[in-house]
Amino acid sequence: MVRRTGRKRHKGPTIGDVAAAAGVSAMTVSRVINQEANVRPSTREKVEAAIAELRYAPSAAARALAGGEQIRIGLLHSNPSFAYLSDFLMGSLDAASRSNVQLVVEKCADERDVEAVTHLVEGRIDGIVLPPPLCDSGPILSVLQAAAIPVVAVATGKAPEWALSVGIDDQAAAYAMTRHLATLGHRRIGFITGNANLSASGERLRGYRAALADCGLGDERLDGGAQWVAEGDFTYRSGLAAAAHLLNASPRPTAIFASNDDMAAAAVAIAHRRGLDVPGDLSICGFDDTALATTIWPELSTIRQPTAQMARIAVEMLVRDIRARTPIAADARHVLVDHRLVRRQSDAPPPAETPA
Repeated sequence: MVRRTGRKRHKGPTIGDVAAAAGVSAMTVSRVINQEANVRPSTREKVEAAIAELRYAPSAAARALAGGEQIRIGLLHSNPSFAYLSDFLMGSLDAASRSNVQLVVEKCADERDVEAVTHLVEGRIDGIVLPPPLCDSGPILSVLQAAAIPVVAVATGKAPEWALSVGIDDQAAAYAMTRHLATLGHRRIGFITGNANLSASGERLRGYRAALADCGLGDERLDGGAQWVAEGDFTYRSGLAAAAHLLNASPRPTAIFASNDDMAAAAVAIAHRRGLDVPGDLSICGFDDTALATTIWPELSTIRQPTAQMARIAVEMLVRDIRARTPIAADARHVLVDHRLVRRQSDAPPPAETPA
């Protein structure tokens, strides 16, 4: 069940109000509500007194411990890629329907939009799923940590220790694609970066550079100092500008590897606009394997990031964490899933000679 929330605030007391009244942290209030043993009796009495005085109604998470009642999980999103978000929502809905979970979907204006987060917290939400780019938002993560709300960060390259996480090895995936292009014979491999504020973007850039070095191509500055790394932000429009920049280089790359499928599709459009055959004149590869990869011509070779599967795992992890009487084991709090290089029609060996 999906419910799109408005901005109307709930008037009841929050877990933060209880914490302030009792003179403790929100995390301590959460421990009392969840009947955890590691709370001093005197502290427990103060928290319980504050709950009674404020008439605070504990969230469904506490009730779920005893009776398995429906859990409310918030899904915050601010991803510019409709294809990625569609896959993510499908996976989240599938897991929610299997787990007696109400999914509350809220859009954030950007990575600094703490109002949407506060709105969910005050609305008795039991856990939060943060897909990229919100998974790396310092302001949003700080609000959730202070409120002691269970969080799962999805597709982050650097998850906070206190949160749950699920993702792939972005560096290894980008390394595999770059090495694949080098194995085809490409020596001038352009790269379009992702959002600079997202940790996974940095991991992909590191994978690209490591593969170039291991294949004897040094770094991205080759043949007279030509620069073959262009900045993108995961949007189609940024891919257009980045691809144009790369193809203006002299000599130009014989292959372009973009950090997501949206930017790779934009690179294909720029290539066609300039009369270049893909992949005869220019190989172009993406990342994610969203539906877009198979709806353009030629179909994209790309890295398959199982977005829907990661969303399902994220919801399932939250449900286990909310219903568990003891914390999830450390070795199960951060989950890596497999990625795969998928070849289609957009990559091939480089032409014998590439015009500048």
